Amino acid sequence: MLTFHEARARIVESARALPSELVAVEAARGRVLAEPLVAAGPIPAFDCSAMDGYAVRCADVNGTPAAELRVVGTCRAGDAPVPHSPSTALRIFTGAPLPLGADAVIIQENAEREDDVVRFTRPARPYENVRRAGEDLAAGAVALPAGTRVGPFQLGVVAALDRAELRVARRPRVSFITTGDELRPAGSAPQPGKIAESNGAPLRALALEAGADARLEPALGDDLNAARQRFAASFGACDVLVTVGGASVGDYDLVRPALQAAGATLDFWKVAIKPGKPLIFGRAGDTLILGLPGNPVSAQLGFALFGVPLLRALQGDARPLPSPIRVVVQGALSQRPGRLGLYRARLDGDRAFLDDNQSSASTLSLARADVLVLLPADVTHCDAGTTLDALRLSAL
Repeated sequence: MLTFHEARARIVESARALPSELVAVEAARGRVLAEPLVAAGPIPAFDCSAMDGYAVRCADVNGTPAAELRVVGTCRAGDAPVPHSPSTALRIFTGAPLPLGADAVIIQENAEREDDVVRFTRPARPYENVRRAGEDLAAGAVALPAGTRVGPFQLGVVAALDRAELRVARRPRVSFITTGDELRPAGSAPQPGKIAESNGAPLRALALEAGADARLEPALGDDLNAARQRFAASFGACDVLVTVGGASVGDYDLVRPALQAAGATLDFWKVAIKPGKPLIFGRAGDTLILGLPGNPVSAQLGFALFGVPLLRALQGDARPLPSPIRVVVQGALSQRPGRLGLYRARLDGDRAFLDDNQSSASTLSLARADVLVLLPADVTHCDAGTTLDALRLSAL
């Protein structure tokens, strides 16, 4: 049985980056850059004023207690650069090109103007209040490296670089197949002994947030031959096949034998975590396979902890794994040794308040939680006030 870190590393390392494609910038949010984003020219493209004030030559201002210059024009954002004449000043506004020959901007708070004469109350320093050409990025510099996931702030950089298209990794194609005779579609008429299928929607949502194209397939009953046929048909049709339920070793847990009968090679099927010990990982050709347990918390956390990093790695994401934070647990924890404990908690500052219900069937406790508190496998008890690692659910 693999540890949490061993299993996650093995899954992430198995991913090979998918082919790339060009997409319009408008469609690039959430995608991962497949190549570095390089500045074709300097940013800013020209010297420009960082403040409202007066463009001057330092030599014309310095050397006297209170220099006076004649104001001979105005420079606004969007104007073409104009020449600057010695012993004069130009009124200038934020974003306007620095006049050719000027080498500083004195802010208006340090100037006293009367008609077309301006008097400065302090000396000028070379290129003060000026954004120099290339100050943010030199021509040829890497603005964003390959592996960057494009969010709103990255789009700001893309727009500044005047790009209409980006080369990004193709979206991973994910198919989800839930299994179990007990399942009925959510919202359908109740039936004796049946339960509403509650894993497909959150799992697909997690996959979509990770940048995948996700499809929910019709549910499967507990039939070995039907499962074998369905799995075999899915191989090659998706990049990742995710099965839900039937991953343990009970009489009706048919996923593992059905996958093997369909031609899959399985790497492992147990991970030392609680909840979520039954976890299948394997491959059939180019399709990677993740088999999740059926209990809702186990399934949803299993996909968040192992499936989402896999999808990120397939896109070449430079940071497929979330970083832990440190929290102070507000309550005691006890567990049997041997498995990493994953405990749902609400976060207030750095204080983690444990949910009263840690059952692997309690989706409500998962919906209320902000973090997963991690209690190491070799620790059987910790007191309230203990500092532990935790993972933000929003980062999974």
